[in-house]
Amino acid sequence: MRLLDRLERKFRPYAVPNVTMIIIMGQVLAFILSRSNAEIVEKMELVPRLVMDGEIWRLGSFCFVPPDIQPLFLFFAMMIFYMMGSALEQLWGAARYNLFLICGYLATIAVAFVYPAAAATNMFIGTSVFLAFAWLYPNHVFYIMFILPVKVRWLALLTWMGLIYG
Repeated sequence: MRLLDRLERKFRPYAVPNVTMIIIMGQVLAFILSRSNAEIVEKMELVPRLVMDGEIWRLGSFCFVPPDIQPLFLFFAMMIFYMMGSALEQLWGAARYNLFLICGYLATIAVAFVYPAAAATNMFIGTSVFLAFAWLYPNHVFYIMFILPVKVRWLALLTWMGLIYG
């Protein structure tokens, strides 16, 4: 914990508060723009081969690529992501939550360069936020289809099984 405490003290003045909302607004903007021109999302994806060819913006823009789902489901996904990210930021503080996200982004970029021809997504970053939320709030209940109550610990178990299987 000492390293984390030192990093937090050093990083605290540069921490971006409410970073979850910034990510969501970027994804919503990219979703809206992608409805008029589908190439926009393709230009934002992290493809290491293209980064090495000079398209450096992909290193930062891939975090704003929205999930490829219907607008109604995107709305609910963004609401849930905001709820989980806000809860983590409130519990940990802005600096630790920012460090958590930065570590996830850097790990995604590092792993993406192992397979330079494939496009990397921000799915694992969202998944890590969900799993951290599930670890800290295991008794929180989500209502599947607004009817079926499921504790987040069981959804996290399913997520882990899917990650291991994949």
